[in-house]
Amino acid sequence: MSSSLPAAITLPPEKQWFTRDRFGLFVHWGLYSLHGQGEWNISRKEADFDGYRKYFDHFDPDLFDPRDWARRARAAGMRYSVITAKHHDGFCLWDTQHTDWKVTNTPFKRDIIREWTEAFRAEGLRVGLYYSLIDWKHPDFTIDIFHPQRNAPDVAELNAGRDMDRYRDYMKAQVRELLTDYGRIDDMFLDFGYAKQSYRGLPGKGPADWDSEGLTALVKSLQPDILVNNRLGLLDRLADYYTPERFVPESPPTRDGRPVPWCAAFTSSETWGYTRDDQVWKSTHQLIQILVSMVSMGGNLLMNVGPNGRGELEPRAKEALQGYADWMRLHSRAIHGCGYSSFKPPADCRFTQNGRRLYLHMFSWPFLHLHIPGLGGKVEYAQLLNDASEIRILRSGEHIAGDGEGLQGLDRKPIPDDTLTLILPPRKPPVEVPVIELFLKE
Repeated sequence: MSSSLPAAITLPPEKQWFTRDRFGLFVHWGLYSLHGQGEWNISRKEADFDGYRKYFDHFDPDLFDPRDWARRARAAGMRYSVITAKHHDGFCLWDTQHTDWKVTNTPFKRDIIREWTEAFRAEGLRVGLYYSLIDWKHPDFTIDIFHPQRNAPDVAELNAGRDMDRYRDYMKAQVRELLTDYGRIDDMFLDFGYAKQSYRGLPGKGPADWDSEGLTALVKSLQPDILVNNRLGLLDRLADYYTPERFVPESPPTRDGRPVPWCAAFTSSETWGYTRDDQVWKSTHQLIQILVSMVSMGGNLLMNVGPNGRGELEPRAKEALQGYADWMRLHSRAIHGCGYSSFKPPADCRFTQNGRRLYLHMFSWPFLHLHIPGLGGKVEYAQLLNDASEIRILRSGEHIAGDGEGLQGLDRKPIPDDTLTLILPPRKPPVEVPVIELFLKE
């Protein structure tokens, strides 16, 4: 049995690396790594920037080594990465000429984006930049529903002198810098619109506030082959790919009923930015399940880490990447170049497919037999991917049980013609998620 989808909307050839590579690293890093409570803390606590200034004055990540990050990402099977060039607090990780609120004015003094892009390219990874459309620090960004000053008693007066026209000019000037001064940028992750939300008379922000069409046109004029995500609020008309966040969708995102390119952003722990006391870290098994689930629906995964204030990936983040590395070393060909399959997998399993190679990812290990309706007579060979050991296929007409005396009629039920039955080893292979590689007949 198979379950087909309408023909997917595809990217042009120069952008199809995205749907081949499938797996990337997201990096959330900034001043918020010093307070160790996540990147939204200043908004949640309605803090002021006078108190936030101490993190700027003490930002000095002396252990920052982007080459180490890049090597770990590459070993984990990641093929691209996206870093927060600017998050909602407005702090810039590059030597921008348009604000003093930048990394080169901190004790660290170095241009992180330049070092990061060079290190990741040297390791063979494509690079992308996250740029927040929100900027709580900028004096012209009007106070709205997420702004730290949203509950100030004089919020109307505070907003009176702010000018979103000037802010848009600032935003575009920074985007121009990022896409002019740092070589080829493969992905622009713009975040985010919230036009339909409001709070105590303060409206949200959307395409008119960002000049989304003009901003998209600017991005693509500067880097014609760049990918742009769908968070500008344009009903996705100009988006190259969609971005569900921190959940596994039940089905692939669609536009006009057709699947679209998409990439789910996920955290390896509970938060995006470094959170010292976060104890909710995903197991290696969960991390692999998330990756497989996305690819099985034709999507990508952008898995996040949040470096600490000294510029290091903490041990739990390294453990997460190493878990991927151990599994992807043996199973990367079931991810890279793969996507959705019309064949329906058994319970607790997922299919990914690349041409005639069909990959069965097994989240739990059944006893002895695995029955897959819809694949009977369609598979010429099967093997475990981790060690290339053959998996025997019961052919049509063979019995599930042997012919020994005492077997009842039901025990000797022949294999249905439309069902593929595999005889599995009695013990689960020594990998987190076993994969069976099925070679389909012509």
